[in-house]
Amino acid sequence: MSNAAGASASLSDEQKTAHIKAVIMQAGEELRRRHPWLRHQDAIGMSILLLSLAGMAGTAWAYIAGLIPAWLCIPVVAIFASFTHELEHDLIHWMYFRKRPFWHHLMLALAWLARPSTINPWIRRKLHFDHHKYSGTAKDIEEQGITNGRPWGIARLLMTADATLAILLRLPQASPRKRLFLVVGGLIAYFPLGWIHWGLWYSFLGFHAANAVAAAFGTEIAWSASTLAAQPWINTLMVVWIGPNLLRSFCLHFVSSNMHYFGDVEDGNVIQQTQVLNPWWLLPAQLFCFNFGSTHAIHHFVVKEPFYIRQWTAPQAHAVMREMGVRFNDFGTFRRANRWSTAPARS
Repeated sequence: MSNAAGASASLSDEQKTAHIKAVIMQAGEELRRRHPWLRHQDAIGMSILLLSLAGMAGTAWAYIAGLIPAWLCIPVVAIFASFTHELEHDLIHWMYFRKRPFWHHLMLALAWLARPSTINPWIRRKLHFDHHKYSGTAKDIEEQGITNGRPWGIARLLMTADATLAILLRLPQASPRKRLFLVVGGLIAYFPLGWIHWGLWYSFLGFHAANAVAAAFGTEIAWSASTLAAQPWINTLMVVWIGPNLLRSFCLHFVSSNMHYFGDVEDGNVIQQTQVLNPWWLLPAQLFCFNFGSTHAIHHFVVKEPFYIRQWTAPQAHAVMREMGVRFNDFGTFRRANRWSTAPARS
């Protein structure tokens, strides 16, 4: 046992958490002293947002102009969109333009427009604050919404990929009151951009699936002129807006739901809330959620650091988190349905 590990063994989880926070905060302050421009947080956040939106728009234009194929457009747009997710998360914690509400809310709106598969960020703010307050418990609605705590199988895989299925597949096991909450709450939370996103997705799936079935039986469907006229636009939106967010959100939800613990977490114990999940084989998924599995646990200890600071100070943060007993790459979470206990979950 190393000296650091031996010293941490005598500390309570509360003391370990305090020590981790102190080291991470010190690393952030030292970074800002070396790079004073990092103190211009509002300008940095707005610049990242505008560059991300420009990257998404420019990539979409290149596809529409025939300069790049769909298989390249979708992942590139998804990468740019992943920056806007991190910005929205920071905005939910009031990290940009806290004292200038017009710019703050404009940034939130633009980040949502870039990622229409997500819920209303103003509604998400309450859910996310509850996530920090009750992380890993039955009151943590946000993590349950992305399948955290469910046994792994086909149902969870589908729910991780599709927000509509994430609601519908929970209904059979829910009480009548919970069903009403899921349906009505989901409709409200996803209005209007989510309605547009998932409506376009199912229109795309339905049109092409119906044509494939008809072709298999040697026939054709007599679509209306308006349907045929709309389909090229839907196909284009699938490549430049809908498809990238399906890819991005699946990767984010897969990583996030498995690096958070759920179900038997001690209330308020930050040590038990998350792990650092950064194996090499998750790199493709990390690419589309801005290395979330590696750095999000840092955020649970120090909430007010912007995402780019967390990336920069991750080596120092990871070192002290490992010393204090935060788990790294606990793959058993997949068979335990994300329980903190190392005993396998019961079916």
